[in-house]
Amino acid sequence: MMTPQDKAQLAAKGISEQQIATQLADFVKGFPFLSLKAAASIEKGILKPTEEEENVFLSGWDAYCNAGNTILKFVPASGAASRMFKNLFEFLDAPYNAPESKFEQAFFDNINKFAFYKDLNSACLRHFNQDIPTLMADGEYKKIVGMLLDADGLGYGLLPKGLLLFHNYPNGARTPLEEHLVEGALYACGDDGKVNVHFTVSPEHRTMFESLVEDNASVYAKEFGVEYNISFSEQKPSTDTIAVDMDNEPFREKNGEILFRPGGHGALIENLNDLEGDVIFIKNIDNVVPDRLKNDTVRYKKLIAGVLVGLQKQAFEYLELLDSGKYSQEQVMEMLQFLQKKLFCKNPETKNLEDAELIIYLKEKLNRPMRVCGMVKNVGEPGGGPFLAYNADGTISLQILESSQIDMNDPDKKAMFENGTHFNPVDLVCAVRNYKGEKFDLTKYTDPATGFISLKSKSGKELKALELPGLWNGAMSDWNTVFVEVPLSTFNPVKTVNDLLRDQHQ
Repeated sequence: MMTPQDKAQLAAKGISEQQIATQLADFVKGFPFLSLKAAASIEKGILKPTEEEENVFLSGWDAYCNAGNTILKFVPASGAASRMFKNLFEFLDAPYNAPESKFEQAFFDNINKFAFYKDLNSACLRHFNQDIPTLMADGEYKKIVGMLLDADGLGYGLLPKGLLLFHNYPNGARTPLEEHLVEGALYACGDDGKVNVHFTVSPEHRTMFESLVEDNASVYAKEFGVEYNISFSEQKPSTDTIAVDMDNEPFREKNGEILFRPGGHGALIENLNDLEGDVIFIKNIDNVVPDRLKNDTVRYKKLIAGVLVGLQKQAFEYLELLDSGKYSQEQVMEMLQFLQKKLFCKNPETKNLEDAELIIYLKEKLNRPMRVCGMVKNVGEPGGGPFLAYNADGTISLQILESSQIDMNDPDKKAMFENGTHFNPVDLVCAVRNYKGEKFDLTKYTDPATGFISLKSKSGKELKALELPGLWNGAMSDWNTVFVEVPLSTFNPVKTVNDLLRDQHQ
């Protein structure tokens, strides 16, 4: 039962009582596993263009950029970097003072190779009147780690990844945010010379992001001869989800208020939906490389964008033809082949559809948001992968799934996941307008049945948390989706601080 206090709390967040009722019901019934047909592969749904085809796609993207279209780069950047430093936090709490584990030893053996070394050394000098080599010689390793992670030093344990120094250059170190600005200039610049980049950030760090942009954007604008249009947004309070106790009743704080938690990155479909753009690139904040390795990143971003605009152009032509009513049966069959073989959306029941029903079906499936996703070969990284899955309407289409969406108790499904040839590196380019130039309402193309329930705790009490359908998973479930193989060199995430020691980040 909702109290007046509860109703006021919901109103302040912009959440309806119906949303809460739906979420509470989700906790009770849980979420179904997705029904899989197969793991996607080169033989089943992943394109591997020839060199000649690649050149056609690259030319197509260049032409699109020069045709007055609005291109945007969307970067989820609110994630905290605390997990990057998990091993170092454990070292601070360890009963020993000198590095013992391989991770700890690698960190200190190579500490001068990190882009943040200069700033960290300055912090140590400021606080202890000793530089890093002296502190290490004296066995004061924990003082160095404290200066890196704590608020009275660099505070890296409290910041998002986007604000950390990742890469060294002769003229200074760069953060991931800056690397994304550089990337934007290289593959997402329109014919007007403008580069539109949007970062989603946490409220407590927004000012720091804005200051970093203010201090650096003009430098890159001058270097690359572009004009930046950089914007920020935060996850909306209306996308927070209710937490429940182990009896599925609302979890309440000591003051009686209902506990709400952020709804996960799937909440960002709302932020994406608010943006103006014809084509939008999406890429994680930490998947960046130094300039010397950017050629592959730029080439394959342009390539998947070229695939996208080519498919979109064809879909638009078919939709306009359907609107005209002046089409032949042969053209209708051509459209169906395009849907099945180029957009990888199949419906076993199409053979049973009457002519009028088939036209409605074609219009409905062709007139949807579209995305082309880069896929890398599977090298055992944790995360999601590409699959052919059954949808609620009986169609089979390409989907990006996480392990939580797959029934791992089913040996066949588990084998599909574990033996998949490809992995999702979060490398997307999206077309979000229809053939009449109108924006799609992206919130209408999600699958609410693809959420996720996890166990958490608060103040020593267990609770259940609800995550919304993931941004590139269920939140884009009802899009036209195409997968393209891209080289592993385009996938360089930073999961731990020692990943920055890899050649790809040096």
